[in-house]
Amino acid sequence: MKRGFWACAVLFAATQAHAQIQIDIKFARLQYIAYESVIATVGITNLAGRDVELTDADGQAWFGFEVMGSEGQPISPTRDKLVQPPLRIEAGKRVTQKIDLTPHFAVHDLGTYHVRAYIHFADLNRFFYSPRKVFEVTDARPTWQRTVGIPADASAAGNTRTYSLLTNRFPNYTGIYVRVEDKDTGIVYATESLGHIISMYEPEAQLDRENELHVLHCAGPRSWTYSRINLNGQVLEHTTFYETKSRPRLFHSPEGEIVVKGGMAAEAAKPATANPAPKLSDRPRVLPKP
Repeated sequence: MKRGFWACAVLFAATQAHAQIQIDIKFARLQYIAYESVIATVGITNLAGRDVELTDADGQAWFGFEVMGSEGQPISPTRDKLVQPPLRIEAGKRVTQKIDLTPHFAVHDLGTYHVRAYIHFADLNRFFYSPRKVFEVTDARPTWQRTVGIPADASAAGNTRTYSLLTNRFPNYTGIYVRVEDKDTGIVYATESLGHIISMYEPEAQLDRENELHVLHCAGPRSWTYSRINLNGQVLEHTTFYETKSRPRLFHSPEGEIVVKGGMAAEAAKPATANPAPKLSDRPRVLPKP
């Protein structure tokens, strides 16, 4: 009887342990462009009945991902391994974090990827796993490309950069992307979404005297988006313009700068407020790939 009682007690304790922490993962969409940021939103719920501290222990990271390719092969982390600081979660609370998989795993090859997140709870020396989620990596159609030299005073490695504008048809819209790469070394520094595009209008692309790229494209009815991208693939400006009596266009100034003429900037079209709320972006900056 005692042996049976203790067996039941151990089984009950194991069941309770599995229920102590819940973890889930989701992606904003099924399809991504090669080298685009793939943002995983991870949710962690503490059901332990007490506050918990999630932290690395004995060389084991408390948080990570398992990534597999379309044929079930494991995708190893890159040299830029994911490191998460300790996390304290109050009893009954749920926290979410957005993590870009692209710098930490080689998920830029075309194909399907299966991902699950895991937590190692050091108090129990036990792993908790999320359900597996799937996303697909495809490539977009290039519509414009230009290779430029790097100015001597620019903070960029190498000798050249190639800018490419790409478009891809998703189920509900067409997206436009900019890719910045060094074709001599094969390094892709960034593939950034510039938003939706109405394909009946060709995007305008101009280079300024610093070889930064300026793009103006039609994003919606009477709505245009202006973007400025540097040699490392960072989107430095991203502004909406509305058509008024004329549509916006890109022009070279006498000083070699690129300016937008025509239309009205979205900020100018909004009514002024006494205490405008600050804007925060939850999208992480894309770092150059190793």
